[in-house]
Amino acid sequence: MLRIDDLTCRIGGRTLMEGARLSVPAGAKVGLVGRNGAGKTTLLRLIAGELQPDAGRIDVPPRTRIAVMSQQAPGGPESLLAAVLAADGERARLLAEAQSAADPHRIGEIHARLADMDAHGAPARAATILAGLGFPEAAQSGPCAALSGGLRMRIALARVLFAVSDLLLLDEPSNHLDLESTGWLESYLASHSGTLILVSHDRRLLDRVTRRTVHLTGGRLDSYRGGYSTFERTLRERRQSQRRTDARLAEQRRRMTAFIERFRAKPTKARQAQSRIKMLERLEPGVPVIIETPVNFDFPETETLPPPVLTLDRAAVGYGDRPAVLTGLDLRIDMDDRLALVGRNGNGKSTLARLLAGRLEASAGTVRRARKLRIGYFAQHQTEELDLDASGYRHLARLEADTPEPRLRAHLGRFGFSGDAADVPAGRLSGGEKARLLLALMSRSAPHMLILDEPTNHLDIEARDAFAAALNAFSGAVVLITHDAHLIALCAERLYLVADGTCRPFDGDVDAYMAWSLTAEAKPKAEARTNGRQRQSRRDVRRRAAEARAGRARLRGQIRDAEAGLEAIGAEKAEMERRLADPAVYDGPPDALSDLLKRQGEIARRLAEAEAEWLAAQEALEAARS
Repeated sequence: MLRIDDLTCRIGGRTLMEGARLSVPAGAKVGLVGRNGAGKTTLLRLIAGELQPDAGRIDVPPRTRIAVMSQQAPGGPESLLAAVLAADGERARLLAEAQSAADPHRIGEIHARLADMDAHGAPARAATILAGLGFPEAAQSGPCAALSGGLRMRIALARVLFAVSDLLLLDEPSNHLDLESTGWLESYLASHSGTLILVSHDRRLLDRVTRRTVHLTGGRLDSYRGGYSTFERTLRERRQSQRRTDARLAEQRRRMTAFIERFRAKPTKARQAQSRIKMLERLEPGVPVIIETPVNFDFPETETLPPPVLTLDRAAVGYGDRPAVLTGLDLRIDMDDRLALVGRNGNGKSTLARLLAGRLEASAGTVRRARKLRIGYFAQHQTEELDLDASGYRHLARLEADTPEPRLRAHLGRFGFSGDAADVPAGRLSGGEKARLLLALMSRSAPHMLILDEPTNHLDIEARDAFAAALNAFSGAVVLITHDAHLIALCAERLYLVADGTCRPFDGDVDAYMAWSLTAEAKPKAEARTNGRQRQSRRDVRRRAAEARAGRARLRGQIRDAEAGLEAIGAEKAEMERRLADPAVYDGPPDALSDLLKRQGEIARRLAEAEAEWLAAQEALEAARS
């Protein structure tokens, strides 16, 4: 299916690959892994023909249909379903031609081809993919333009999954998904019949889908049998073997060098000394296994507080015109607790996290926090609030003006910003480095509790493992929201399901939850509806039907209002991006630029909240219809 020979690629004067070789058979499911910046995305673009190598060849059989996820998400007035259906170009062309063709023979050919490709079943297949990625049936008829960037990227993923392909190239497909949609994607890709090359930082996704792992490191492509966990174990064994080999070779060199130095000048031993000199020259090490510098995470120690450190008692929380997004919240958190909040996007996980962090006030009930409780809160949108011209040290110094510089730099070193790295402007940091900087900033006061909302989106697998180890070593409480099931399995001791307007314990681990979310989520609801109907009188039926119609009308009104709000905020965002794209802004007063960046962060926060409101209304309407 795919053959790479002596591939060399340089980007911006930096060599990403040199003499790389790889062969991928038809039907293989390959995980492409490597550190951030190693060149994984560049390799996919080379395979897709979007870039040309500096040397070498990439051979793909003629007429191979390659599907690659576009980074340009659809955003026009067309519906979600129409946008996905349009991804099958041949179907769209044949349907259009069938409307205008006059030749009976050609019309017959068109309809025969449409039948062969099951064109009439395509809408159902597209709807299934959209539903799996978190869009209920009611949302699928809405316009793409009403969605935020993250949801549009889900549409881009749905399009590439829907398109008929022989070779499927996916680059971080789970980045914009929730835990449930990631579980659906695992099942979908595992049953995919074509050849797949998958770039992902999600260890579970790689383990569940791929059967071969290609490691891009040091400019070469090393292939291993098995999924990521098998690759990791094999690589660890190779590194251990290399260390033993290096030690053995070092001892041989030491003995030969000592013999040469001792007997070089003696006539009776000169020939033996010369022989060992030649042996020493030939004693070269094998191809090294590249050992990359590990990423650092080290949360500071904190003092112990008496339990509980935080409790919710019949609390409710919301915002704007939705004062009760979540109600009936009863929760107790102690210093040694490790909790993960699970549930579909839009159900209120981030809202609950903001309530716990004190960023939102309860609209009902009580919230009790320990008097000395310090909370570290991480939210993904905070990356947009960084001052791109300021270094990590400058960010921390602004927040801790009275703290000596050595202590500030030592704290940054806990998160990988040692030496000159602490003075690099935020605008030059990668996504993963910005996430590490935010973690350093939020933990500067040695918090007793960490509330983490998608903290690992931009971290590679090695960094995620280091982050999990740091969380497990942390002495305080942890509340975690993430679509990384492996991180939940490593760090969380209890799961709480945020759904149906409240939060309740989930009895089981993350594997049990993902299986439940895929196969059994609707069963209790269906049984409850059946039992309820058996108890209703005819009068109750008529009354409830009238209430349901009124409720659906209200929800449709909320959806229209939410879509109008999304369009308005989207216009604000576009205007802000236009202003920030003007070079004159960066030559003007620093305070003006800082204000613009703060407003950009506020717009992003409002957009995320409006998106959650839109999704919640769509799902509520779908539930009401069913």
